[in-house]
Amino acid sequence: MELNPDAFEKLVIDELDRLPADMVDGLENVVFVVEDRPEDGSLDLFGLYEGWALTERDRYGTGELPDRIVVYREPHLAACDDEAELRDEVHTTLVHEIAHFYGIDDARLHELGWA
Repeated sequence: MELNPDAFEKLVIDELDRLPADMVDGLENVVFVVEDRPEDGSLDLFGLYEGWALTERDRYGTGELPDRIVVYREPHLAACDDEAELRDEVHTTLVHEIAHFYGIDDARLHELGWA
């Protein structure tokens, strides 16, 4: 599937806007970023949470850099055949990475069907 970077970023924003308010309301000091590929160039990783999960923080405040949730464009495009499938995969990636912000690990996400 093909989609230029601007159109993909718009799709990610649209999917982010569709997430339930109770999922996104607690996100503080988090930025969402779209990049083409992970640093290693692979197409296996759809997203990445960079930061400290809420469950691992003893303090958080002034001077802290924002946590980042990265959505990788090219792995999504390589895995999806059409826009509906792409939207579904981006949605799943956003839920998965936001869950890491809240301290939910990959094992639990697998149990819940979000991995």
